Amino acid sequence: MTGRPLGRSLVVLLAVVAAIAIPAIQATQHIGLSAAEFAGQGDQTLRAAGYAFSIWGLIYLGLAAYALYQLTVAPETPILQALAWPSAVAIAGCGAWILASAFNAQWLSVAIIVISAATLIAGLARARAQAPLPAVRDRLLIVWPLSLLAGWLTIASAINILTVLTAQGVIGPDLTWAVLGIAAVLLTGGAVGWRLASPVYLAPIIWGLAAVYVAEQAEKPNAAWLAAGAAVLLAVEALILLRRRSA
Repeated sequence: MTGRPLGRSLVVLLAVVAAIAIPAIQATQHIGLSAAEFAGQGDQTLRAAGYAFSIWGLIYLGLAAYALYQLTVAPETPILQALAWPSAVAIAGCGAWILASAFNAQWLSVAIIVISAATLIAGLARARAQAPLPAVRDRLLIVWPLSLLAGWLTIASAINILTVLTAQGVIGPDLTWAVLGIAAVLLTGGAVGWRLASPVYLAPIIWGLAAVYVAEQAEKPNAAWLAAGAAVLLAVEALILLRRRSA
């Protein structure tokens, strides 16, 4: 199978261009709130250290490689069929989230990030069901970049929800909600990672939980250690998945 729908390929490319360009334009033109200012309204319940967001450099690089690959040389495999449209939705959602946060549309930001995460995870699950052992090139240039994004969107969804609930005064910035948020990340991330058999999906969640530990160890040491423990458990899961793959 070699032919690919050109329109679909262009939509994916445009989604990636928008996801990369919108944050740059928003930051350089000082449009609305920055992501940090948006989060600062309600990050008293749970937050990640600022360095964690440097992962977007790797995510953008992977998405750019994916966009070019699926437009130019990628064959129309079951992997691409399963992931192209879900990826377009999720990647476009990254740019849309920046705009929602810039204009302080708090509940809209929650809807965007949750829908983006769920759509991409569903696509990855479908791709795995159709082709459990994709070609190396498809794995490297399609599955891995999108798994990395899906993992980050998973932990970011939980933090975004807690941030908005806190900013809206629905919950207070107490330890109970922080613990529930970390537990949700551990259970959801662990279940999805196992279903996808993907250490790559788990990697950004582990990275994010480590950043939660760094950010919260002074003010919420119990939550910080819980985040560290969750990161260790997911790291063990990732190692098990790697061992199973190499067996």
